[in-house]
Amino acid sequence: MNITFLGTGTSHGVPSIDCMLRGYEHCPRGVCREAAADPRHRRTRSSILVEWNDQTVLIDAGPDLREQCLREKILKIDAVLCTHGHADHIGGIPDIRSYSRQRPLPFYGSAESIGKIRATFSYAFDPSTPAGGGLPRITTTVIDGPFPLFNRTVIPIPVRHLGLEGCLGFRIGPLAYIPDIKTITPTGLENISGVKLLILNCLRRGPDHVSHLTLQQSVELARNIAPARCYFIHMSHDIHYRLDRAALDPWMDFAWDGLRISL
Repeated sequence: MNITFLGTGTSHGVPSIDCMLRGYEHCPRGVCREAAADPRHRRTRSSILVEWNDQTVLIDAGPDLREQCLREKILKIDAVLCTHGHADHIGGIPDIRSYSRQRPLPFYGSAESIGKIRATFSYAFDPSTPAGGGLPRITTTVIDGPFPLFNRTVIPIPVRHLGLEGCLGFRIGPLAYIPDIKTITPTGLENISGVKLLILNCLRRGPDHVSHLTLQQSVELARNIAPARCYFIHMSHDIHYRLDRAALDPWMDFAWDGLRISL
């Protein structure tokens, strides 16, 4: 199994427009200013690509999908898993059209997420929409439990995030991916017990956030899950790779756009 981190940023991305407008010298940690010199500080919206059995599975299609596909030279996508329906996770769906010219591309997600996709991009599902190169061809499947995908079992992990009922992480064999989370149930923890690689939300150092884990909370949850390796994602400009590493255990790290891992 191969994993490519397409994006590791929060909904604002890094550098943030806010810091550009104020002047990068006012960035609280200097992360936006350093992004020009250190590419690890340039974070597009969070997404990963997972490859196994010669199949390529995208998890989330954010508004930076076009840039990510060009940067990583992604030649095909065979299926898409959707964690939830917020704009930073589905905003790139129109660019799926380039990967669905030969056949419709299957999307999997909770009823809430699939409903949001079908409402937001209703033209793609409307039979009266003229067929053409601008139309993403998508099929949608609502999932409410484990399901088979390319000879592996995908296990949805329900999590709480900003009051959503259908926000998910996913476990695929040795991998658990949870980009947006505030809390997780004991059952969810059981479902990801024994994972080798955990990819987990880590919004900022503090203060506490209503819908995301902070750095300390992310570290504590990762220790509770105890994978062999953990990478933090969905990071704002408050997370500094070099300065904040002291808070991490040796088996933890901050991911960056373009990082590739093999399991």
